[in-house]
Amino acid sequence: MAHRIFGMSVAKVYPAWLSKVEKKGRSKAELDAVMCWLTGHDQASLEAVLAGGVDLQHFFDEAPALNPAREQVRGVVCGVRIEAIADPLMKEIRILDKLVDELAKGRPLAKVPRQA
Repeated sequence: MAHRIFGMSVAKVYPAWLSKVEKKGRSKAELDAVMCWLTGHDQASLEAVLAGGVDLQHFFDEAPALNPAREQVRGVVCGVRIEAIADPLMKEIRILDKLVDELAKGRPLAKVPRQA
């Protein structure tokens, strides 16, 4: 059975991510840069996803080019270690959550995306 978050639209979750980073003095442009790095979207295609009501499952399934360096993202998100997540889609969502958390916690934008 699929987790209910898989069917949530990116546009519904995005404001929470944006609020989280803006509260810590970060910008929409920085959040978008992290999302684009992870998925291979450019700014125009990311905005189309947000406007189109695409759900998280399709956001990741249809991502232009998931960054192979995303596998270097490690740590705990929502009490769960990313490396231990078995479901591939849930793992992608948690990787994005971890990157948003790092951005919100003040990690320099240049260091949030991992190097291949």
